[in-house]
Amino acid sequence: MEQFLIVAAAHFLALLSPGPDFFLVARTSMSSGWRVGSGACLGIALANGVFIVAAFLGTAALRADSLPFVALQLAGCIYLLYLGVLFIRHAGTATLEAATLGGHARQLPAPSRAWWRAAGMGFLSGILNPKNALFYASLAALLGVAGDGGRKLLYGAWMFSVVLLWDLLVACAIGNRAVLRRFARALPWLERASGVVLILLAGGVLALSLSG
Repeated sequence: MEQFLIVAAAHFLALLSPGPDFFLVARTSMSSGWRVGSGACLGIALANGVFIVAAFLGTAALRADSLPFVALQLAGCIYLLYLGVLFIRHAGTATLEAATLGGHARQLPAPSRAWWRAAGMGFLSGILNPKNALFYASLAALLGVAGDGGRKLLYGAWMFSVVLLWDLLVACAIGNRAVLRRFARALPWLERASGVVLILLAGGVLALSLSG
């Protein structure tokens, strides 16, 4: 349970830092409404689901005591350490102004077609982002869940659900300027917290790996 809470916190905090997926959801919701924006949310979540499944299947093919698995685990630690340092170093430098781009874009004539188009754009945004692949591969390697199908299913379902629910929350709330301003003020602290959690997670697993 402690491991799950640490990983869940690290994963959620990583979602708080705005990236391409965040701006896509924001622009789509502001230009076409949250219902069409929900299509982008589902597409992004499905792309994340592809990476989650691929990451766990990849680690399942390796024995926990094998050299390739240890190498993958160490590489995952290094990547998460690097990501955590970046979050802390660049905290407060991200701008949410890009989220307002397209706020006056032309409405698409057919809502159903607009939804499917947004879903396709969301999937492409998520699947073409190499950081998503690296992040989930790193987490899967750090968890060392090669032989535990139930635990892999729990982690995978949790990560997929959190990505979808968070993006839906962004889609619903992004049109509220007061919410956007509050989030912008809290963002630097959220990024720093995310960096600290990622560093602690990677450092703890790295210490266990070296001691073992």
